Amino acid sequence: MSLLHNLTATTTLAPAYSKLQIRIAVSVFFFCQGVCFASWASRIPDIKTALHLNEAALGTLLLGLPIGQFVTMPFSGRAVTRFGSKNVLRIAILFYAFALTNIGLVNAPWQLALCLFMFGVSGNLCNISVNTQGVNAEAMYGRPIMSSFHGVWSTAGFTGALTGLLMMKLHATPYVHFWIIAGMVMILSFIFSKYLLHTPTSKSAASFKRMSMPHGLLLQLGIIGFCCLSCEGCMFDWSGVYFKQVVKAEGSMVSLGYACFMIMMATGRFVGDKLAEKFSRKKMVQVSGVLIFSGMMFAVLLPYLITAAIGFLIVGFGVSTIVPLLYSTVGKADLKVSKGIAIATVSSIGFLGFLMGPPLIGYIAQLAGLQYSFMTIAFLGLGISFLISRVKEIE
Repeated sequence: MSLLHNLTATTTLAPAYSKLQIRIAVSVFFFCQGVCFASWASRIPDIKTALHLNEAALGTLLLGLPIGQFVTMPFSGRAVTRFGSKNVLRIAILFYAFALTNIGLVNAPWQLALCLFMFGVSGNLCNISVNTQGVNAEAMYGRPIMSSFHGVWSTAGFTGALTGLLMMKLHATPYVHFWIIAGMVMILSFIFSKYLLHTPTSKSAASFKRMSMPHGLLLQLGIIGFCCLSCEGCMFDWSGVYFKQVVKAEGSMVSLGYACFMIMMATGRFVGDKLAEKFSRKKMVQVSGVLIFSGMMFAVLLPYLITAAIGFLIVGFGVSTIVPLLYSTVGKADLKVSKGIAIATVSSIGFLGFLMGPPLIGYIAQLAGLQYSFMTIAFLGLGISFLISRVKEIE
């Protein structure tokens, strides 16, 4: 009963700790989520080999993760509203770490699909609750800091990838590797969870009513997120293929485009807050959309190693701050729903782009070629610039 009482107790925004302690704690949880995801991604080739999967079978099984994330979206915002982002996050991050370790135990394809589904469920709960923490921390600071949190997530991605390479060199099994990561995450969450912000909660049953169609500001921001995450998903899944088939890169140079994109995306997130403070969030998103278009078209029209790498650098910087700025806008807007539900709504629409963008690339590439499919994604960048100019609520 005491746990239930703690979860449902009315909370307050008054911080119990210093701003710096709270910011570090929120950053730690962004890092924990990022390193868990990157650790799983770093061992995909080993798991593919262990289960004797071909590319088609692996691609099908990998859908378990986004399906788990997507089906949880209608409920994650309501859970954050009902119980508070602090309570949801400190439980969800442990669930996420434990779900990671289960992936290391799989010995059949159906088991991998099930484990990835649960990994996606817990990952979405982490995502909505940690971004709600980030939005409230930014409100406490009174200036943009949201992009830096996402920069920490990107840094965790590099850390997880490098740790994965080390574990493979040491011939550690995925299960041992994942438990090392999970142990670190559990220790960090135990130390820093007390510094998280108490966010407002609502016991109203209305919080759990059937999800209605989003409209107004949330729909506009969701569509912008859709365009951005379509581009991001394209770069994650197709940049290596583009460098191999179109740029004709060889050996390790096949990964150059992806590396350029990721490095500049992380860099952009760490400088994005200062730029947003100086030039305004609306101007930043407008310029970011133009950069996505320009960088992608540069790589398409000049498909050579150096020029394509430069193009992908530009795209990475363009993509870097859009989603954090959208969440920041949600946090500042005067809405009729809680911040948790609002973030979940924008995230849900945006995440459809992450799901649909890569297959769209494949279909267009099959019909007209990979360069034309990348050109299609480029025009989504112009769409971002056009759409944000019509959003009155963002400065």
